[in-house]
Amino acid sequence: MESGGDKRRVVIVGGGIAGSLLAKSIQFNADVTLIDPKEYLEIIWANLRNMVEPSFAERSVINHRDYLTNGLVVTSAAINITDTEVLTAEGRLIGYDYLVIATGHYDPVPKTKEERLNQYQAENQKIQSANSILIVGGGPTGVELAGEIATDFPEKKITLVHKGPRLLEFIGLKAGDKALRWLKSRNVEVKLEQEVDLKSIPDGTKVYQTSMGETIEADCRFLCAGKPLATSWLCETILKDNLDKRGRLMVDEYLRVKGHKNIFAIGDITDVPVLMSGGKESKMSTYEPGSAIAMVSLGRKDAIAQFPFTTIGGCVPGYVKSRDFSKSDKWGARVGLVLAGCFPGHATAAAAQSRKMLLQAELKENNEVMNMKSTSSLDGSKSISGHGENSVGWEMRTVPSGPDPLHHNGGSPKKPRVDP
Repeated sequence: MESGGDKRRVVIVGGGIAGSLLAKSIQFNADVTLIDPKEYLEIIWANLRNMVEPSFAERSVINHRDYLTNGLVVTSAAINITDTEVLTAEGRLIGYDYLVIATGHYDPVPKTKEERLNQYQAENQKIQSANSILIVGGGPTGVELAGEIATDFPEKKITLVHKGPRLLEFIGLKAGDKALRWLKSRNVEVKLEQEVDLKSIPDGTKVYQTSMGETIEADCRFLCAGKPLATSWLCETILKDNLDKRGRLMVDEYLRVKGHKNIFAIGDITDVPVLMSGGKESKMSTYEPGSAIAMVSLGRKDAIAQFPFTTIGGCVPGYVKSRDFSKSDKWGARVGLVLAGCFPGHATAAAAQSRKMLLQAELKENNEVMNMKSTSSLDGSKSISGHGENSVGWEMRTVPSGPDPLHHNGGSPKKPRVDP
């Protein structure tokens, strides 16, 4: 991605899975700037495990500068964009040739890794000191949290309240039924078609009432509801007319924001409905959604996996997910963006595709011939899918064997550029 010997400037807004993976994968092909209000990447599939095993967060919360060795990290929120620049909350203007928006869902978390680890310690202490626990929300987050606590703390009384008629409504009936049976077998009390309004209840409350008038006693509580998209900041920018009614950016078949040839959007903030799988292309390739596949963990050893043709549960899908948890050991200090495993497929696949499209857009603009072997790590990847809270599915991706991706061409990693 060079022009006249100068690398093109790629600015990526958002340091979640999609933005971080893209930044890491193109850092030696472009002049990369990553803008994120926090200093770290959090591998979100490990969040719930971190709550019951805080030491696990040491490996799944990774400073951006540990993997972005040849790019610039700007720790700030983006608040405006023009056709050529991004404005940060600190008043800094950052110019770009290509802009990629990957802000995902809004999740107010601490700025530093140390603060985030302390937060997990506090959550763990809350769980350990409680005899009874209330979980509100029966989506994948609520189900997985209940499973994690029931596995590590079987003596605790757990109540899960869900407003819908079944658990895991984002996937099929069988998956929800299997999850319900598994939770009940671990003595988790599940109350369906009921609600608890936690927002109107002050902290310290230990008696709760459901919408059906039932009383629940709990020493602590967790709200596991979907998070809003982090796109509200775009409402006063040049992209305000590109947001749909749900706050998603409308993109074309190349993941470009419609009407903007050099602005891309990836991850959950786009209006692309499902997952994709890559393919070898010699021209600028389109984003091809694929079949929805979901995987939900149930404790350390079990899981539920839904495929287009069947739904299975038990230790086999559990082995797949637990195996990928263990892989994060390899990446603790040196980042597991690719080899670690279970990333949100929409984000991971879109990040990979966006990298490819950025390279291809440069090809198209300069009318050059580029050897597509430079993107072989995209074309040759394997994938297994799982779930995401507000998306149709998650995908785990592994990269073919070769030089350590943190060492360009097998050499030593360059020192990160530090934002002054």
